[in-house]
Amino acid sequence: MVGYDPGAKSDALATEDAALAGSLAGFVTRAIISPFDVIKIRFQLQIERVSWRQPQGKYWSLLQAGRCIHSEEGLPAFWKGHVPAQLLSVCFGAVQFASFEFLTELVHKSTQYNSQTPGAHFVCGGLAACSATMACQPLDTLRTRFAAQGEPKVYRNLRHAVSTMYSTEGPLTFYRGLVPTLVAVFPYAGLQFFFYKVFKNLLVPTPKDDNFGGNLKSLVCGSGAGVISKTITYPFDLFKKRLQVGGFEEARAHFGQVRRYGGFVDCMAQIAREEGLRGCYKGLSPSLVKAALSTGFTFFWYEFFLNAICKHKGSH
Repeated sequence: MVGYDPGAKSDALATEDAALAGSLAGFVTRAIISPFDVIKIRFQLQIERVSWRQPQGKYWSLLQAGRCIHSEEGLPAFWKGHVPAQLLSVCFGAVQFASFEFLTELVHKSTQYNSQTPGAHFVCGGLAACSATMACQPLDTLRTRFAAQGEPKVYRNLRHAVSTMYSTEGPLTFYRGLVPTLVAVFPYAGLQFFFYKVFKNLLVPTPKDDNFGGNLKSLVCGSGAGVISKTITYPFDLFKKRLQVGGFEEARAHFGQVRRYGGFVDCMAQIAREEGLRGCYKGLSPSLVKAALSTGFTFFWYEFFLNAICKHKGSH
């Protein structure tokens, strides 16, 4: 069960249990979806149009980008930035789910609202994701830099990246793109939890359902929720990625055109002027594949590990 359930027969879920299950879910999910994330970031950072009908830039389709990255950089390129990405996923999953469980319990005990409604899950999910974003934004910036660099590499490892960025760009560089991230993450995560709850309510469990059947429904519901929420909020993710590679233009030059942005509003204005509305949705196809897998597996593994933790506690 995702969120505080006042009708549950067992004791209330401990915050540390939710954090552990969330971090484990993030870890496993990240390892699975990393290749789609790398391709998505490459699409988002490409100024030229992404189209297989009229190819202009380095990448123009999902399969072509995959073949190109593999031939030029090798198979490990699909896991570029995997260390900061894993740290991000583990940290984000722990903070997000622990905050969500805490907030839904707070809603039930301190207000007159039902904590198990989709509306309550929307608000609590959005606030939980904002908390996780504030805690994990530096890791997201590092992950983007690693995924964006080609060959030869600008950053040799995580320690080199942190020291180089800090000395050349200052500490605030780790929070590049924070504004569009927060603007996007509240509705994105809120809609994830909202639609997940809606779909779970529609797929009422049958008496024959075992844990696997229930977890499989979590995967299906999470995938649907991820696709819908990502489609609605996608442009903000693209703006964030463009801002996060500011000051990194030299390393991006061999991928195609580069741009400098003066902030969130300037980024939106330049993209709208030069690339049009379609420019705000570059990389949508790999992003939707990634969103379906990422959100689906996150909820799947979260409920899986949560059940395992509760069973382990019950046996002791």
